Amino acid sequence: MIHTAGVDVGSTQTKAVIIDEQRGIIGRSLIDTGADVVLAAENAFRIALDDSTLNADDISYVIGTGYGRYKVSFGDDQVTEISCHGRGAVHMFPDTRTVLDMGGQDTKAIAVSDTGEIVDFCMNDKCAAGTGRFLGAASSALDIPLSELGPTALRATRPVRISTTCTVFAESEILSWLGKGKKIEDILMGVHQSISSRSIGLLRRVGINDKVTFTGGVAKNLGMIHVLNENLGLEINVSEDSHYMGALGAALFAMDRAFSPPEVVA
Repeated sequence: MIHTAGVDVGSTQTKAVIIDEQRGIIGRSLIDTGADVVLAAENAFRIALDDSTLNADDISYVIGTGYGRYKVSFGDDQVTEISCHGRGAVHMFPDTRTVLDMGGQDTKAIAVSDTGEIVDFCMNDKCAAGTGRFLGAASSALDIPLSELGPTALRATRPVRISTTCTVFAESEILSWLGKGKKIEDILMGVHQSISSRSIGLLRRVGINDKVTFTGGVAKNLGMIHVLNENLGLEINVSEDSHYMGALGAALFAMDRAFSPPEVVA
């Protein structure tokens, strides 16, 4: 039996996935990346191994992805996170033709073929106003855990308009609205609407298919899912494993390599 692994080293969190020959997930892990990227990759892989009850020697091929993919010192190769998210999304939802990957540092809109190959993609600019970091700024300003931002936003009745285009100034604008007596839930819905607007702008640049899959850490935010569905006028695909989509895609590429290793040119 062949098993492969994908390790996705992100800016805020590191994920690892182990799959079997049937391409099913048999082990996974999710940890904070922290300052030591190499150690984060090693720890995530070890925890995923424990979850799968396998040993490192049982893994035939490992691929690293994410911004820290070259720090996966035990990996056999690296693949970009764009390719991995596209591959993982189509594997999880075969009808996927557009992927929205929203992480802590950036947001990507990806157009994919029916085999998961990348057709087109674009990313947000250097400012993080349309990313998870923007939600982090709101969490800090309002002293609310990240996990509660979405549910709180869904209680909004009169959302405010967040005008800032930079995360650096987000906290001051949020506090300004708070000082004007606006409800926390209305402020948070404004934050979610702002992120949604920027994300949909990216999606339009690659073409919005009616089968959109949402990946990345922000895909666990119920408020963001609601706002995207409402503004897109469709129901996006979201999986319990959306957070692991990049690592899953890497593991799938690793399985391809395990069965058909690249030729060595003399």
